[in-house]
Amino acid sequence: MKTWLLLVAAMTVAAPVAAKDAAKPATFDESAFPPEVRKSLQSARDECAKAEGERVTFAPDTVRKLDLTGDGRDDYFVSLRNVRCHGREFVYCGTGGCEFKIIVALKEGGHRTVFSDLVRGYDILPGKGGKRIRFWLHGGYCGGGGVPSCPKTHRISAKPFAFKMPE
Repeated sequence: MKTWLLLVAAMTVAAPVAAKDAAKPATFDESAFPPEVRKSLQSARDECAKAEGERVTFAPDTVRKLDLTGDGRDDYFVSLRNVRCHGREFVYCGTGGCEFKIIVALKEGGHRTVFSDLVRGYDILPGKGGKRIRFWLHGGYCGGGGVPSCPKTHRISAKPFAFKMPE
């Protein structure tokens, strides 16, 4: 009985500590990313400073690593949706969405930014070869107003691309 009471007491003391650790947000280690990704993160800092923000806090989900082109190399999404420019909260997002970049690995080495624009959201679509991404953009890209969002799909490769508003 004494052993059981000691076990219960130990669990009672340890449970809040374990819960506190589980609630602790993941850290963001930008040194883990290639130079082109770090350059994009520095641009976010520069943009915050230009807007007279105090400092930038990158969210754990700011950079997402996955193979987008189907070549077995790591490519990256950089989304500023959850990034905070303290003192200037709306630097990275607006009615068109939030700043979003796609950076792909090149066959000859290094990385290249192939897409950079405001995006309201995205879906990765199933398929062979390079991933197809459905972007949710400002309604103006479909010739309308801001609402509803305009879906545009593109297969990701090492070739830069952009969406254009109709004239």
